[in-house]
Amino acid sequence: MKLIIQIPCLNEEGTIAQVVRDLPRAIPGIDVIEYLVIDDGSTDRTAEAARAAGVHHILSLGTRRGLARAYSMGLEYALSLGADIIVNTDGDNQYQGADVPKLVQPILAGRADMVVGCRPILDHPEFSLVKKGLQMTGSWVLRHLSKTQVRDAASGFRAVSRNTAMQLFVHSSFSYCMETLIQAGESRLRVASVDVGVNQSTRQSRLFDSIPEYLWKSGTTILLMYALFRPSSLFCALGGVLLSIATALALRFAYLIYFTDTLIQGRTHIPSLIVASILFISGAGMLCMAVIAELMRKNRRLLENIQLELRRHDLKMREMADTQARRLKSMNPE
Repeated sequence: MKLIIQIPCLNEEGTIAQVVRDLPRAIPGIDVIEYLVIDDGSTDRTAEAARAAGVHHILSLGTRRGLARAYSMGLEYALSLGADIIVNTDGDNQYQGADVPKLVQPILAGRADMVVGCRPILDHPEFSLVKKGLQMTGSWVLRHLSKTQVRDAASGFRAVSRNTAMQLFVHSSFSYCMETLIQAGESRLRVASVDVGVNQSTRQSRLFDSIPEYLWKSGTTILLMYALFRPSSLFCALGGVLLSIATALALRFAYLIYFTDTLIQGRTHIPSLIVASILFISGAGMLCMAVIAELMRKNRRLLENIQLELRRHDLKMREMADTQARRLKSMNPE
């Protein structure tokens, strides 16, 4: 059983050594533990510091791709290295590396496919009341969207099994945390939560500069993920709202025309009828969009299944090639 702990990094020269020092060297049930740093276009000496700290693998992306892309490419690389379980942690030393065994245990026991480390949000000394409220609210929304019971949806400290990693396709450019949870729920994967500790922060978040920016990015990401994974529900809901308002306006128009004396007073209420017509057309368009979007969703799932099979085939071929290379090397030690 091989565990690879991946660490997406962007200019983490000052913290990566401490992150690596805190990671476990041995875990019951795990035969091999290796560390992988994904260097997301760092301009400092992050890669050199990682090598000096004893990191086994460094994947250099060359330019900044963003956290979501770095996470996704890290999974691909870890799978190519033969990982059976992949743990993701941050390069800023936010999470306590000693809690990695907590993440791995449910997967080893066969109870979960994905395990998310939940921070002590309410007791976090560095979270303001506003941030605590936003974290709790966001996690509540994600639980309903993803149909999982994760208590800290924004946590990047998580573990996935090999099969789960192959099924994750990250489309978002902001963060992988929310999208992968929704994917896991849609794929009926078993998602578990464990309590983990946190260290004192070493820097401000690079994902957002302010609370309003965080709300905007998180809100748009959730909306886009909902449209991507449950388009019929989204567009049917929007269409239903528009048709309901249009019906109310049309009934109001009919009532005023036939049961009041507004025509005698010279009021035709034509503007209300025009608005109702526009809303009827828009609502019908939303329902048509729901059908089209659902067909596109099914087509995307087919493409993802094809990509999943290609991943499995590529990994199988790599494993066969590695086995053959080791066999040839043992036959010809020189």
